[in-house]
Parts: sequence; C-alpha cells; structure tokens
Amino acid sequence: MILRQAQEPIRLPLVRSDASVDHAIQAIVSGASTDATCSTDLAAGPWDFDARPGYGPGSSMGDVIPTGAPRQGELPAEYREASEEDLDARIRAAKQTLGDRVVILGHFYQREEVVRHADYVGDSFQLATAAKGRTDAEAIVFCGVHFMAETADLLSTPEQAVILPNLAAGCSMADMADIDQVEDCWEQLAEIYGDMDAVDEDGRVPVIPVTYMNSSAAIKGFVGRHGGIVCTSSNARTVLEWAFERGRRVLFFPDQHLGRNTAKAMGVPLDRMPMWNPRRPLGGSSAADLLDSQVILWHGFCSVHRRFTVAQIDQARAEHPGVRVIVHPECPMEVVDAADEAGSTDYIRRAIEAATEPATFAIGTEINLVRRLAAQYPQHEIFCLDPVVCPCSTMYRIHPGYLAWVLEELVAGRTPNRITVPADVADPARLSLERMLAAKPPVVTRPRDFTDVTNSGGNGDIREVSRAGRDS
Repeated sequence: MILRQAQEPIRLPLVRSDASVDHAIQAIVSGASTDATCSTDLAAGPWDFDARPGYGPGSSMGDVIPTGAPRQGELPAEYREASEEDLDARIRAAKQTLGDRVVILGHFYQREEVVRHADYVGDSFQLATAAKGRTDAEAIVFCGVHFMAETADLLSTPEQAVILPNLAAGCSMADMADIDQVEDCWEQLAEIYGDMDAVDEDGRVPVIPVTYMNSSAAIKGFVGRHGGIVCTSSNARTVLEWAFERGRRVLFFPDQHLGRNTAKAMGVPLDRMPMWNPRRPLGGSSAADLLDSQVILWHGFCSVHRRFTVAQIDQARAEHPGVRVIVHPECPMEVVDAADEAGSTDYIRRAIEAATEPATFAIGTEINLVRRLAAQYPQHEIFCLDPVVCPCSTMYRIHPGYLAWVLEELVAGRTPNRITVPADVADPARLSLERMLAAKPPVVTRPRDFTDVTNSGGNGDIREVSRAGRDS
C-alpha cells in the first residue's frame, strides 16, 4: 500500500496563556473558579478509575462499556505521586535519551500537559500517516485512544512497536459497534436483500459497508472483506459517493450523526435513512423501510459532540453578535443545521488559522482543542459552545504519569502496552484503508463546510512540532 508522505512540517504557534483543562478543573474543584464541570472526579488522577468498569469521568461516563474492555494495570506510585513539574522533567529526559528511537503522537483532544511533548499533533489518521513516515523509530507512543493505536499498528512496519500509554483509553463510540453485532446485522440484511455479492443491472451490489475511522480494527477488517471502505470526518462525502457508485445503499457505522449530516448534505431524504439499533430485530426498522433505504445508520454517537445543542448556539449569538459558530459533524443534525459551518478537527483549526481579522468563534468540539486554540490565537475570542468543562473521558485517561512511565520503560529496554492487530484482521483492514486513500476529494484552498474539506485522511497537513518550539 502506498501512502502520501507528510507535507512540509508546520510549527505550532506557541501557547501564550494557560490552555490546560486540568488546571481549569482543579480551579473549579478548589473553588478558585466559578465555572462548572460535569464531574469533580476529573480532578483526580485517572489511575483512580483504572480498576473500575466504565470509561471514567467526563463526557462518556454514562455510556455502557463492553464486558472485557481493556484495563490498565496499576501505575507505580512514583508516577502517581509525582508533581506536574517532575513528570514534565522526566518525560523530557527520557525523550532526550531515546532520541529518534521513539516518536510521540498527540491527538488534538489530548491534555495540554501531554501534547507539549508530542512530535506530531493531528487527528487520528493524520497521526497514523505521520507514523508511517517515521520508519526510523523503533517505538510509536500514541497519545490517543485504542482504535487510533490499532490504526497506527496497521500502517507502521512490523518491526515497530505501537504503544498506548493507558490501555483503559478506549472510545465509547467505537465500542457501540462491535464485530458480533455488525456480523449479525449483515446476516439480517442478507435475508432481506438476498445475495450480498450479487451485482444488479447497474453493476451495484445491495449494500456497501462504510465505517468511520473511529472504529475497531475488527470492524475495519469486516468492511475490507465485504467490499467496503473507511472514512474520516473530512472525506465522508467523497467516500459515500464512492460507495453509491458500487452499491444500492450504504450501511454506515458507528456514528449516526456523521452519516446523517453527510448524506443529508448530498440530498438523501431523511426518510430514506433508517436507524439500525443492534439490540432490536431488523435494527428496529421494517423490511419495507430497509428495502427503500439509501443509508442505514448505526445507532452510535460521540458523547462529546452530543453535548452540544441549538440552545447553546442561540445563547452564543445573543451574547456575541457576529459570532462565527463552527461545529464538528459528529454533532446532532439540528446543531449542524444551526451552526455557520461544520467540519473536522483539522477544519476547525485551519478556519481559525485562516482568519486574518480579529473575530469571535464559538466552537462545538472537545474542550482541550478549543482551549488550546484560544491560547494559540489570542487575537480572536474563542470559546466552547458548552459552558460546562467536560473533556473526552477516554482521551483524558492519558496522563503525563503514564507517558513518563512508558518512556522510562523504553529507556530500560522494556516495551509496555504494545498494541498489535492480528494478521487475519490486519490484511482486510488495510484494504479498507487503501480504498479510502484512493478515493480523494478535490482539494479546496479554504474550507466552506464539512462536505468539501480537503481529505485529512490522505493529503491533509500533518503538523510536526519542533522540539525547540515546544521546549521554549
């Protein structure tokens, strides 16, 4: 498989004010701030929750975690009890010792205390692609969540070790579509549509499965085996167009909102997008509705983006005349419709970066990215639509203590928390990713909405952080 190489690295602007969500939460809990948080447990170390079932405090704390979800072993006391300054120093020292043997990837939604140590910052597939270009690194430390580390393992060399600092950093959305449920769905659909490989007079099969990048390697493998494709939030329209050329309809999972928002923008009527609830026969729809469907939406969602509402947008407009509202397409349809623009995390970043005059932005995405953008671009007023500080539960499981631990383990010659995708899953999963890379949308110089954003899955910019810039 051939991947496009990363573009010339772009230095991140220096953060000139405190972008730390952890500092904000500590201030709220101590009474030094009058802001609100969705859980005071966020002030504790994530190791307090590693042995408990659940995603931990934050946006996904009410979601049901699957039985057998990965758990993290106990973090040694020296890391749990260390100060922020001590952990920062230990991470820097370990990185200096390891040099080019290790590359650290930091997702846009990561804590500021972790992102400052990342060699690359981006969305999940940008980071996996960045890792692909670092064949000199013996280890890839992915500061994100489990499905992201799996994707990095799919695209890295067999000799490279992909490490997830905290195994409990999963993804509630990805967990909403497990392989058994998807296989069962496919069997039920076959009872309605007949032979799923049969080609009609137009050369199309009954269904093409499309999975969002935010899914397990097993799901990506299923898609690869059944003629399907992966999409990102940046290239979802291009991928759906690809799928409609090959199938009468699309089965889209796990995020219903990205699927609905994208298909609606393409002109697909809402009444031809039935929902598939895996806990109900035929997903809760009738055979007639499924036969008439164009897009079958899986009953999944992102708990971060489900927090945003039309009422929040109305309040932002009332309090900030002229505000520019940009939300992520994982938000509910009503929120996307009410916003000025919708786009991926990289779209949001680029939209703010491209603003030449001071402006006010209300952003509907994860709070760590919003606060970082506000600190990086002080000429603008940038705030999160949701006034309650409620980070992604699972991203927040990656703490500097875990990063210090895995780096010092690597220094000692040990490789902890390695993520490996079995070959029987990896081969078809890579095929589904390769199809995505081949389905490139047109490049636009300035994004307008999420339906025509440059494909960050293949040719979006991957930003390398200069060590000098981060250390200053």
